[in-house]
Amino acid sequence: MTSYESSPTDSREKQAYDITPILHSRYFILPASAALVGTLIGSVRGSRLASLRFLAENAHRPPTTIRGWYLYNKTKNYKRMAAGLKSGGGNAMKLGVSALVWVGIEDGLERCGKPWSDLREIGAGIGTAGVFAGAYRLPWRTSSRALVLGVTIGGGMAFLRWAREYLQEAVQETKENPGDGISTE
Repeated sequence: MTSYESSPTDSREKQAYDITPILHSRYFILPASAALVGTLIGSVRGSRLASLRFLAENAHRPPTTIRGWYLYNKTKNYKRMAAGLKSGGGNAMKLGVSALVWVGIEDGLERCGKPWSDLREIGAGIGTAGVFAGAYRLPWRTSSRALVLGVTIGGGMAFLRWAREYLQEAVQETKENPGDGISTE
């Protein structure tokens, strides 16, 4: 073998490592989608609040000239944009981290094995609600409501997963046994 030819071990070293079996697409899609929704909600709410605040602060001295109204609206719009971006970024961070916690707990329970993998959505709802209640130091009554909401959302997600699996099995059975179904003739 010459020096410019590669050995079999060199070809294995140069192959790229495939990370897709470890990280599913939902690890990226769910937090990114939550961050996008947080950005939109936060920017609208922050912009509206800044507009009302600017109006309240300047209600006692309305502009009297055309140039004054132009500068008034220009300043108000800049303050709205700045407040919207700031609020949108904060909400994006909060919702993105919440979704990341949800996905992390769900994946951890899925990797624990059979009894836990069936309850992964409910466990993710309870865990996310617990982390949220602890991070914001919520009182017991509000924390219990957050836990109930987490169980409800997790149960709904578990039901949707069960329904999807049930429908996939039904479709698979009809593909395997096409004569057993309802005749269209």
